[in-house]
Amino acid sequence: MESQTPMDTLPPTTSTNPITSYPASFDVDYPQRLDKLTTFFRLFTVIPILLLLAILTGGTANVQYFGQVVIAGQGVVFFAPLLMILFRQKYPRWWFNWNLEYTRFQFRVMSYMFLLRDEYPSTDEEQAVHVNLVYPNAKQLNRGMPLVKWFLAIPHFIVLFVLFFVVALLVICAWFAILFTGRYPKAIFDFIVGYCRWSLRVNAYAFLLITDEYPPFKFDP
Repeated sequence: MESQTPMDTLPPTTSTNPITSYPASFDVDYPQRLDKLTTFFRLFTVIPILLLLAILTGGTANVQYFGQVVIAGQGVVFFAPLLMILFRQKYPRWWFNWNLEYTRFQFRVMSYMFLLRDEYPSTDEEQAVHVNLVYPNAKQLNRGMPLVKWFLAIPHFIVLFVLFFVVALLVICAWFAILFTGRYPKAIFDFIVGYCRWSLRVNAYAFLLITDEYPPFKFDP
C-alpha cells in the first residue's frame, strides 16, 4: 500500500480566478495587449510546436475528439493507470506526473492556437496558462469506473462537439479584433477559456482517471 504524503496533492497554480473544487482547473491570464503581427501569422507559427506535440502523441497530428478536447491513449498514459486502478487500486505517481506535464503542454499549445496569448508555448514552463490536476488517492477511486467513464462522458462529448464550432467562429472574430485593436474581446476570451476548462474536466474524468466526480456542465471555475 502506497502511503499518502502532503506531496500527493499539488498546490494550486497562480490564477486570475479562484481554483475550483473540482480536481482539475484551468485558467489563462487575460492579456492587455496582443501583437498584431504574430497573430496574423499564427496559423504558420504554430506549426513547429504542433509537430512536437504530434511526436509526443505517437506521431498523430490529427485533431482528435473535436479540437484536442480529449486525448485517449495518445500522449496521455491511459491504459496503464486504468489497469492499475482496476486490479491494484494504485495510480503510480510518475505516470500522474507525466500526464500532468503533458496536459499542461497540450493546453499551452491550445491556448496559443486560440490566440489567447502571444508567448510561444514552452515545453516545461507554466507561462500564463495555468493547469492544475490533483493527485488522486487511488484507494478512494471506484475500481470499475475507469472501464465506463468514457461512455458516461458521451453527453459531454456531444456538447463539446457543438461548442467547438462556436469556438472556431469566435476565434476568427477575435483574430480580426486583434488585428484592428490589438485586444482580445473579453467576452470571447472568457467563453473560450471556459470551453477549455470544461474540456479539461472531461479529460480528467474520462481519460486521466484522477477522479470519480462527474464533470459539471458549465464553463465557470
